[in-house]
Amino acid sequence: MEQVLRPESLVGEGVDVKKLIIIPAFNEANSLVVLVDEIIKKAPDYDYVIVNDGSYDHTSEMCIEKGLNFLDLSLNLGIGGAVQAGYVYARHHGYDIAVQIDGDGQHDPAYLDRLIEPLVKGEADFSLGSRYITKEGFQSSVLRRLGIKWLNCIIRLLTHVKISDCTSGFRAVNKKVIALFARNYPYDYPEPETIVDVHRHGFKITEVPVVMRSREHGTSSIRMFKSVYYMIKVSLAMFVAFFKRR
Repeated sequence: MEQVLRPESLVGEGVDVKKLIIIPAFNEANSLVVLVDEIIKKAPDYDYVIVNDGSYDHTSEMCIEKGLNFLDLSLNLGIGGAVQAGYVYARHHGYDIAVQIDGDGQHDPAYLDRLIEPLVKGEADFSLGSRYITKEGFQSSVLRRLGIKWLNCIIRLLTHVKISDCTSGFRAVNKKVIALFARNYPYDYPEPETIVDVHRHGFKITEVPVVMRSREHGTSSIRMFKSVYYMIKVSLAMFVAFFKRR
């Protein structure tokens, strides 16, 4: 019988919750300073780390010049490798909660407390920020929304969990899932696959409504979202993640 790992509440008198924001970045130097300034103003009780994923713009030089906290990957590992580096950092430094925010300015730090609330209260292990619950703000293209609906259906088929925005990179996890992601994280297009993997390990998943903004700078990590290749590859990856042995 599969073991179900119950969420643990972090609420309590004198409890100091250590929270880290992981910012994977590839050629997004133009938006990172603005994003970090926004984090400091809107979420001053969160630490952050920028994971520079082998950018060939001036991201590394800019981080040094501005005194930003960052990891500098010598090679471009892709979104999966960059995010996993952030989770390894979070586990090494003993963080209770890790939040992933894209470096392109799409995710508003004003929603951080709302995103982590289910984790802090022990109601979930994995919290996903969805733009499609209240349907406010940037909604993406029609083709992308159709692709997301297809992937959402596969996730529901496999896990019986209803997800509305499976490709959202605005997500938060607790300490147990940090440990899981630090050990194993899909490399190519990880957002949908990680949902299936988290469920397979018995962790509880929830969604919260957020408002997202349109991309200002940088290069999308999902360059082939519209392609049949992407849909087939991610769909198969989710089936493999569901059925593979621990």
